[in-house]
Amino acid sequence: MLYFDHAATSGSHPESVLLSVHAALKNCANAGRGSHKLALRHAEEVLHARKLLCDFFDGENYENVIFTKNCTEALNIAIIGGLKAGDHAVTTCMEHNSVLRPLEALKKAGIITYDVCGLKGGRIDPQAFASLVKPNTKLAIVTAASNVTGAANELTKIRALLPKRVFLVVDGAQGGGHLPLKMKEDGIDALCLAGHKGLLGIQGSGVLIFSERFRPSPILFGGTGSESYSLDPPEFYPDALEAGTLAFPAVKSLAEGVRYLTLHGHEISTRLYRLSAALIRGVKRIPAYRVYSEPNPCGIVALSHKNHPSEYLSLLLSQKYDAATRGGLHCAPLMHRALGTFESGLVRVSCGYDTTEKQAQTLLAALEEIAGE
Repeated sequence: MLYFDHAATSGSHPESVLLSVHAALKNCANAGRGSHKLALRHAEEVLHARKLLCDFFDGENYENVIFTKNCTEALNIAIIGGLKAGDHAVTTCMEHNSVLRPLEALKKAGIITYDVCGLKGGRIDPQAFASLVKPNTKLAIVTAASNVTGAANELTKIRALLPKRVFLVVDGAQGGGHLPLKMKEDGIDALCLAGHKGLLGIQGSGVLIFSERFRPSPILFGGTGSESYSLDPPEFYPDALEAGTLAFPAVKSLAEGVRYLTLHGHEISTRLYRLSAALIRGVKRIPAYRVYSEPNPCGIVALSHKNHPSEYLSLLLSQKYDAATRGGLHCAPLMHRALGTFESGLVRVSCGYDTTEKQAQTLLAALEEIAGE
């Protein structure tokens, strides 16, 4: 199969990641639950993973590294756990439903209000975004990179224009592993990440990393392996936000993915930029298509056909050419409204760390053949 759906989930993994998962499954124990050797060893490996991620993303404290099952859970903790009655939030039209739906739920419950910043030249203008801040604004939530087009936002400029009292929450689902996200340098208070995309981990891995000044409340309650005598959750992190058994194989895969990126991340991002540029040039030569992306290190190219709806085109690519892409709205309805593609959606072609130029050329040939038909 020609796999061009890496923006949804990484279609392949480095050998080191696969070996780490196999080892975790072969000798399995519940990290942090019990004092036997295997449980203690696994707890130590989880601790090492926290420190590794904290260093990689320039976090302040490894205890503020929270493992989740995906980026959606991380965003829900940051948003629902970071807002209280009477608060206001600002966000953008580029956001995924993992941001928009928690905000909308809190709004409909009468707990908060929020405003959405529109597009300017395909991106978010930092000045326009900051102008939406009100006296009761608590969170500013922005994606590092659009999951539709791959366009990145200027996080450092956005932070500089926000009042210090406003916490900056970043959705790093698409940007993680592709963009140099540095929490202290960019002024990020909460970084939410999907482990199974650019970070090369397996499905079921995600992370929330937050600053010392941002103190989210728990939204999930249960066993933590600590303070079991109390019916209240622990007040210290990470235990306060990690109720239930951790997915140890997922944590291990994420740690190994980050180790791989430490060695090869720049090379991968550079190659993804070139691949996206080549695909964009190729698609633009075919009159039947319109491209909505610019070259980007996330390896995303969004396109439309003048006659075919996006989901039909994606289905055709799958059935006739064995090529995996994604058509539709990509769980980002406001972005498609801003692009004018809400009715028909877009086909998203997304490359991965091992996508080749030959595969890109094969996909272009398929698109050209479809246009000719």
